[in-house]
Amino acid sequence: MVVTKFNEVLPKATAKRLPQYYRIFKQFVADKVDRTNSQAIAAKLGVDSATVRRDFSLFGELGRRGYGYDTTALRDFFGNLLGDSAETNIALVGVGNLGRALINYRFHDRNKMRITQAYDVAGNPLVGTKTDDGIPIYNISDIQKNLQDSNIETAIISVQSDRAQEVADTLIASGIKGILNFTPRRLQVPENITVQSIDLTSELQTLLFFMQDKKETEQK
Repeated sequence: MVVTKFNEVLPKATAKRLPQYYRIFKQFVADKVDRTNSQAIAAKLGVDSATVRRDFSLFGELGRRGYGYDTTALRDFFGNLLGDSAETNIALVGVGNLGRALINYRFHDRNKMRITQAYDVAGNPLVGTKTDDGIPIYNISDIQKNLQDSNIETAIISVQSDRAQEVADTLIASGIKGILNFTPRRLQVPENITVQSIDLTSELQTLLFFMQDKKETEQK
């Protein structure tokens, strides 16, 4: 658990911005920008500069008055905070349309994360094959046997909602500690298990709400 310099739990809103900060500083370094300020960071992030300064203040002195922020130092800081110095192998359960898209997403090109195993039911013709990148697609019945003999602690669920809890229970019993859940089902897990849920329908509905709200505001 990440805590602030005040020995408090890091706010969820700040935690969700950490990967964005990391990506921004990696881009600064790639562009050979040696230092920057909260205004430039905020512009890239789409928030106000006060939010950036407030987030950074939770970790202590990340910058210097009159100088700003050293981009290489902050890239390394957020990389270490996110554990990007080590390889993270991921298991994917559900190789339907979304699952195939996730397999083909180049996590490894951006970070040290990669899907190394995939699973689906025997009826899926992809079971027993490998992707073009060499990722094996196993029968879902092999999850416990395979995961217990691996170093994988992270999994993605992209199955039908009515099977999500059953899959989560199997993953947890196999040693998985973190789950990225792409179903609208709210998973019931022990306290020591971390779940991050992404409901694409809800996200799209939220987008449409803000679009409509902005349109009505402009018409007034």
